[in-house]
Amino acid sequence: MQDAEPGELSPEPAHAASPRSVPSWSPERLEGLGLTTDLMTAADLLGIKRTKAYTLARNGAFPVPTVRIGRSYRVAVASIVELFGLGREPRT
Repeated sequence: MQDAEPGELSPEPAHAASPRSVPSWSPERLEGLGLTTDLMTAADLLGIKRTKAYTLARNGAFPVPTVRIGRSYRVAVASIVELFGLGREPRT
C-alpha cells in the first residue's frame, strides 16, 4: 500500500494483512458523498470491518454518531470530515 498524499485519506489501516481493492478517498470525494452516507462507506473510510462496524453502531460506540433508520444506519458526512480535521485550516 502506498502512503496517502497530503490531504488524502487512506481507508485501509496501516496494519492490513493483504492488499484489497479500496478507493482512494480525497477530501473532494468525501464531500461528494452528500450530507449522509451509509454505515459501510463510513466504516470503509475509517478502516473498520463490516461486523465490527455494525457492533459499534448498535452499541453506540461507532467513532462518529450514527442514526438508525429502519434496518439501516446513516452517518453524517460532516461528522467524518470533523473527525479527520478536514474542515480546519492547517496548523503552522
